[in-house]
Amino acid sequence: MIRFFRSAAGLVLLALTLPLFAQGYPAKAIKVVVPYAPGGNMEHWRPALDKVGQLLGQPLVMENRAGAGGNIGSDYVAKSPADGYTLLIGTIGTHAINLSVYARMPYDAITDFTPVVFLATMTNVAMVNPATPVKNIREFIDYAKANPRNLNFASPGNGSSAHLTGELFKQVTGVNMQHVPYKGSAPALMDLIAGRIDIMFDNIPLPLPHIKAGKLRGLAVTAAQRSPVLPELPTLAEAGVPGFDVSSWYGMYAPAGLPRDMVMKLNSAFNEALRTPEIRSQLTAQGWSVTGGAPEQFAAHTQAELERWAKVVKAANVKVE
Repeated sequence: MIRFFRSAAGLVLLALTLPLFAQGYPAKAIKVVVPYAPGGNMEHWRPALDKVGQLLGQPLVMENRAGAGGNIGSDYVAKSPADGYTLLIGTIGTHAINLSVYARMPYDAITDFTPVVFLATMTNVAMVNPATPVKNIREFIDYAKANPRNLNFASPGNGSSAHLTGELFKQVTGVNMQHVPYKGSAPALMDLIAGRIDIMFDNIPLPLPHIKAGKLRGLAVTAAQRSPVLPELPTLAEAGVPGFDVSSWYGMYAPAGLPRDMVMKLNSAFNEALRTPEIRSQLTAQGWSVTGGAPEQFAAHTQAELERWAKVVKAANVKVE
């Protein structure tokens, strides 16, 4: 009986001290793992992370842990202590697509993480070489159907969001194109510019200067809304592919079991940073659509996207060993 009361008292004490612990959080720098190689779109987030660090009173330090389509860095965070000092910038790849694409996954995208905040989305842009005899998506679909064995599309790799966008485009339009995977977006874009690739669907930032310079012809964006950095391009839905809505997305996760008050402290700081005019305008100028919101909203989005892309992957029979 005495042992029971001591255990009960210990639980009560723990419940009372957890909020106090969170009040002192963070007491040191927070590691933010990016599960991809340095450079690229993730570099856009350094000012936002600096702002969150100012709000929390401790710096947020970006650390790249690349490999296996984001799985290595994500698994590192999944197996880290749930103490609030290791976070992950997760993506449509790490938390929606990879579970269905990879034959063996080292983590569970739902049960091994605590969703903290939905950061932003970024549309892909459908683009062709200017020498291709099409000016819009409807013309490209007709051109592809007239050349069913000759066309290809590039992506930065098997199972990437650009790859799956192309596979979904094939499924909903009925066109036949051969997928050509590359080791990254840059070499794929160079072959598209050189005329060795027929079409590509990729995040806006890297191809944007080539589209502006006339080296690539943008046909449409894949999201439900037009992009503020390419406002002249229609959405695929506007251009004749009804219901097409694909955006790459990014959000902050912690290891599973992070105490609720820590989650909310992080969520509040990130939302405040994302509302800051200079941060918001800087991200928007680079092609991002800032979101934010409650942890529950981000958790629901993750679950819905995981289920959505499982269907696309199954229909396309995409696998990575």
